[in-house]
This record gives sequence, structure tokens and C-alpha cells, in this order.
Amino acid sequence: MSVQTIRDYAKALRLSYTCANLEDELQKHAAMGSGPEELLEALLHNEVVARSERSRQARVKNAGFPYKKFLDDLDPDRLPKDAKALLPKLKTLDFVAGGQNLVAYGNPGTGKTHLAIGLGIEAANQGFTVKFFSVPTLINRLKELKMQKNLLSIQKFFETVDLMILDELGYISFDHEGGELLFTHLSMRSERKSTIITTNLGFDKWKSIFNDPVLTTAIIDRVTHNSFVLNMVGDSYRKRAN
Repeated sequence: MSVQTIRDYAKALRLSYTCANLEDELQKHAAMGSGPEELLEALLHNEVVARSERSRQARVKNAGFPYKKFLDDLDPDRLPKDAKALLPKLKTLDFVAGGQNLVAYGNPGTGKTHLAIGLGIEAANQGFTVKFFSVPTLINRLKELKMQKNLLSIQKFFETVDLMILDELGYISFDHEGGELLFTHLSMRSERKSTIITTNLGFDKWKSIFNDPVLTTAIIDRVTHNSFVLNMVGDSYRKRAN
């Protein structure tokens, strides 16, 4: 069998590593005196590694992060006390595997979004599906889909994505329809899939976001059940980092 024939078969099977590196691998294994079994094992191993890396990159890209922030860039000594204490446990991602939520509240600049994105990137790296939304953007999207009578197109996604990150809850308030849509879609994930929420407001101020005491109570109950609530009130992380 010719090298070109092998490459054609590899292309048909979408074995991209083999297509790109066949000659190099043949030369390397010929020089080593390897048999066909060793060559085949090496090609298949590298295909698995390359495919895994492409999948990892796709998960990070498809998550929709507004920018890249990594857990290793967080200085624990500059975080609020509660965040510093809980960070090692959060880094294990056991809360994602267990379908638990994380609500991080505090004033701007204390590292809430950095922490959320860092956890999201690490989760994507470890094989979890992740999606990032700013809350205002999500509410607008849900309203558009409702108007188009096409909410089902996003409901399955809400039910299945492993980690949903909802950033900036509380920076703007929204109407009753927006609150109900958010509650409905968060309920789809309750006790099954993990959600991270960052907010500048403590729970006692959430009624100013939803403008409905009953709905506010229901949402707080839903997102805090089986959850980590992280107090990130403190001095600005960004100011102290400068």
C-alpha cells in the first residue's frame, strides 16, 4: 500500500494527525527499527491526543467568554477572606460535577468575574460544557426568542450544559417578564446542572432587580439551594493589584 493511499484513507476517516504527519512518523519509526504495531500505536495515540486538544479548544471557544482569565492569575492574598478560604475547594470543580451552584456577591473590582471565568475555563479544559452570559444579554435573548415563539431552541441547552455562568446580575433591573424568563430557565437546571452567578448586590437588595417580592424570593430559593454563597465584599482587587 502506498503512502498516498494511506493518506487518502486517513483523510476519509478524518484522521488529521496522520494526514499531516504520516511521512515524519514513517521516517522516525524506520530509523528506530519499529514494527508496524508500534507505528500504528503511535499514530492512533497521537490522533487521540490531537482530537482531545481540538475538543478542549472548541469547548473554551464555544463558551463565549468575553476575555480570558485564569485561576493561576488570581493572587489569593488579594481576594476577600471568604474567597481565599473557598478557592482551593472550588478549584477541584466538584461543585460542577455535583450540579451545585455558586453565587458570588460583592462590590465591583473584587475578582468575581475573574473567578467565574477562571473556573469556567478550567471546567472546559477538564471536559465540561460551559456557557457564559452577561445577565442583561441573556434576558434580551430570551425575550427575543419568546417573541419569535422559539424558546424551545434554548431550553434544551439550558437543561444540558454542565456549567452556566451568569455575570453581572444586578447592574440593571428588568421587568416582570424578564424576571420570569430567568426564573424559568434557572429552574430547568436546579439540582441537576451547575450555575455560577456574579452580582454586585446582596440578597436583601435583589428585589430592586426583579421588582416583585414573590418572584425575588422564589429565585433566591432556587439559586441558593445546594449552593455555595461567596461573600466577595472587600477592597478592589484591581486597585490592590496595581
